[in-house]
Amino acid sequence: MTASRSDSLVVLFGATAGAYGAKLGSDERELILLVWQVVDLPGKKVGTLHKSLVKADNLELSDQCREVSGLTPEGLGKAEPLDRVLQQFIQLVSSDLKVLGRSSYTLCSDGQLLIRQVLHPETSKKNFLLSDCFYSFYDLRKEFHTCYPSSAAVKDQTIKTMAEYLGLGTDETEEDFGVWQVKTMVAIIFSMLSESCNHIFTEPETVKYKYETGPCSKSETVDNETVIRARGLPWQSSDQDIARFFKGLNIAKGGVALCLNAQGRRNGEALVRFVNSEQRDLALERHKHHMGSRYIEVYKATGEEFLKIAGGTSNEVAQFLSKENQVIIRMRGLPFTATQEDVLGFLGPECPVTGGKEGLLFVKYPDGRPTGDAFVLFSCEEYAQNALKKHKEILGKRYIELFRSTAAEVQQVLNRYMSTPLIPTLPTPIIPVIPPPYTIATGSIRDCVRLRGLPYTAGIDDILEFMGDATADIKPHGVHMVLNQQGRPSGDAFIQMKSADKAFMVAQKCHKKMMKDRYVEVFQCSGEEMNFVLMGGTLNRSGLSPPPCKLPCLSPPAYAAFQTAAVIPAEAALYQPQALLPAARTPQASAAAPPTVTYYPAQAAQLYMNYTAYYPSPPVSPTTVGYIAAPPGAVAAAATATHTPILPQPGALVRMQGLPYNTGMKEILSFFQGYQA
Repeated sequence: MTASRSDSLVVLFGATAGAYGAKLGSDERELILLVWQVVDLPGKKVGTLHKSLVKADNLELSDQCREVSGLTPEGLGKAEPLDRVLQQFIQLVSSDLKVLGRSSYTLCSDGQLLIRQVLHPETSKKNFLLSDCFYSFYDLRKEFHTCYPSSAAVKDQTIKTMAEYLGLGTDETEEDFGVWQVKTMVAIIFSMLSESCNHIFTEPETVKYKYETGPCSKSETVDNETVIRARGLPWQSSDQDIARFFKGLNIAKGGVALCLNAQGRRNGEALVRFVNSEQRDLALERHKHHMGSRYIEVYKATGEEFLKIAGGTSNEVAQFLSKENQVIIRMRGLPFTATQEDVLGFLGPECPVTGGKEGLLFVKYPDGRPTGDAFVLFSCEEYAQNALKKHKEILGKRYIELFRSTAAEVQQVLNRYMSTPLIPTLPTPIIPVIPPPYTIATGSIRDCVRLRGLPYTAGIDDILEFMGDATADIKPHGVHMVLNQQGRPSGDAFIQMKSADKAFMVAQKCHKKMMKDRYVEVFQCSGEEMNFVLMGGTLNRSGLSPPPCKLPCLSPPAYAAFQTAAVIPAEAALYQPQALLPAARTPQASAAAPPTVTYYPAQAAQLYMNYTAYYPSPPVSPTTVGYIAAPPGAVAAAATATHTPILPQPGALVRMQGLPYNTGMKEILSFFQGYQA
């Protein structure tokens, strides 16, 4: 039982199987110890001191934990699990309150970490609810600094420094671990209650019970010190999933913004806004904590970035989102002729929409044409779950996709479509921008190594950790992750070393070394062999087998730019496609149809690379292959250098995605009616 101003405190101390002190909870290790004692504030009396060990799922203890606590896995193996310990905690506290003649209490801990970074995240992962008493607590460090303003800053306080400031005994060896901490905290509280200070505990810290949704206006001011970027989220994550990942920390109302890519799909990132900078700093300590089996990266972000994603100006959206605490579902792939009645009929009576037609928001282009997207409001989780069960069911002749959504996603989708020009302008020709010193290796010098059998989740950091001290011998931008035709990791990587000797040593040292749960094969190779493999050949300790398409057998596409993620070397130039093909395979070009301008790499062998695509990356982080619009002068200069005249193009190609499978030429011509030249 708790109250806004309690007549008792429950002084609480805890420890995990991992980090201690300022890093408590930062390593996701489980709670293994709870020590507590009830303090009667008006009577200045105390109840019985209780110490309880907690049996963790993983009984392995860190060296720091063993040294500081003196606990052993054997002792913890006989303890009760966390849910039972917390039940005993509630029962024993209630019993002590009756003995002291008190009825209400509030927790008091040494700082924020035990409550916010340990208890709430761990119970959330183990899927059991905490008692209401854990949603309100006093931070002894803040209360102490309020009572003694001349003491050290709150972030620098510890139980020992507070005791030293008051001249209390600080010999921790006199008591068991945890017992000394609680007894000292009680002594500090009694000093604060003395007549000289007469401190009153009035404003406890609070933990939000649940995340509150809501709209965000672009006119709002968002503090830069309250926003983080979470990266690596599962694509199906909702705002509630993200709020659960940050359980124990107070997220601002409508403070979760899922980021979308250029195609309007989630890209695995989200911006999260917290109520203050203190909560943001605690969120940063959850860097590489896990959501399911995936670890999530957490970085600082700015208020401007948050507003760019979550902010909106549309009155229609503001009105749609004005109904608070609603579950938002996004529908994608609707027939363009679908009406509100069609959508309500599709959802059915088992999942009633909030407000009927008012709970539907169709996404349209500026000219009023439908995009096939819509957002729907539901008043409770049950109705939303019923709607999600209709994922990929048929409406008309199309299957409909349904996903959880957020207010920020509604704003993003509406902003993206409403800012789309009615008649898009043709893009300026693009040229690749790659730093000239970092070109892909060629030649017969065996100064490269190939890694085969990498886990598909492996990234640059994993490879660098796998190579150990040899990372110092990697050339700048010398790590090349090999992707398949779908742009996903293939399990291979090439690394350019500073010399053939370094490559040989790495191959000998790291061959069949374990990365995560897989062993990785490491072969020494040359730049020439690397290019053969990228074209589809094979390389192992038995030698090199040439690719099946060693000789050109396909005409290169006459697109305006590469559509794959293949690397374009820095020395790439402008070519006419006809100039690169054998005469016998080149169709006769009519005088009325001038050749198109296409970008191809200087090395003709890479023109036919249709097996894998790869990108260059430096040690530490991947490099994005950038593209910039080429000014007319650059295009003309490139044409002059290759003695190829550039003629005006009579038209341009566009690519259409998402067409129904039964679409014919007549439907496509009808779709573009009014845009013919």
